[in-house]
Amino acid sequence: MKLTVLGCYAATPRTFTNPTSQVLEIKNHLFLIDCGEGTQVQLRKYKVKFSRINHIFISHLHGDHFFGLPGLISTFRLLGRDKELHIYGPKGIKQAITLFLKLGDSWTNYPLIFHELESKEPELIFEDEKVTVRTVPLIHRVYTNGFLFQEKESPRTLDVEAARKFGVDRSQFNNIKNGADGVDKSGQKVPNKKLTLDPPEPKSYAFCSDTMYNETILPTIQNVTVLYHESTFLESEVHLCEKTKHSTAMQAAQIAQKANAKLLILGHYSTRYKSIRFFKEEAEAIFAPVDLADDGKVFDFGD
Repeated sequence: MKLTVLGCYAATPRTFTNPTSQVLEIKNHLFLIDCGEGTQVQLRKYKVKFSRINHIFISHLHGDHFFGLPGLISTFRLLGRDKELHIYGPKGIKQAITLFLKLGDSWTNYPLIFHELESKEPELIFEDEKVTVRTVPLIHRVYTNGFLFQEKESPRTLDVEAARKFGVDRSQFNNIKNGADGVDKSGQKVPNKKLTLDPPEPKSYAFCSDTMYNETILPTIQNVTVLYHESTFLESEVHLCEKTKHSTAMQAAQIAQKANAKLLILGHYSTRYKSIRFFKEEAEAIFAPVDLADDGKVFDFGD
């Protein structure tokens, strides 16, 4: 599982910072999460292959989270894309995007499939044999979801040394890989668990976009491997959270602690602050480990 942060700052783009967008690589999928202005430039800068992006998840319809999407869709068309592109986002996203395409007479020559969301309860929105994606309903000024990406448990793997120890012939290996028990030279059954290795623990990633402090998300993200949580403000501006429906770094840390997350990544910083290191310092008073998102930063969580 690998995360590439394309942009992680609040509100307006600057020459040296970008609004929210991320690429999550998980089980051979390349998921684009939010698509603020400049996303396609950042994708090129960090050498992310456009052709591998088949699913885009948009948290809400504020410009710093989706204004880059019409341009990216148009670029896919110019590049001759023919594969389906799935877009998951709030109800209204289809109308917004198709209006751009209609007025510009630039309809895609590939299938553009919208999955519009309006439930205020967590729901499964994507599943295949390796990964699931669920919504994480958040509290913001408009309808907003975070997303929980979860690996499914991998099959057990053959322990060749154990098979040799028990005298199990290699002709049985394929069946054992598929879950069958083995048989030793004397005809005695050897349980599959004694001939296979436990799979690695499935990883999960929770993306919690713009939101005020919200404990109702805890059951959905409990025991998450990595939690990305917005931290627009420091505690000195906590009084702004109710009005703007944003969080502080300390509040993000409280959510991480109560969710039993293994790692907290902070982002969506207000540009009023001179250094993002202050966010880490405040969060670490509540929870550890804490890391800071930054444009171009890559987090590799292993296979």
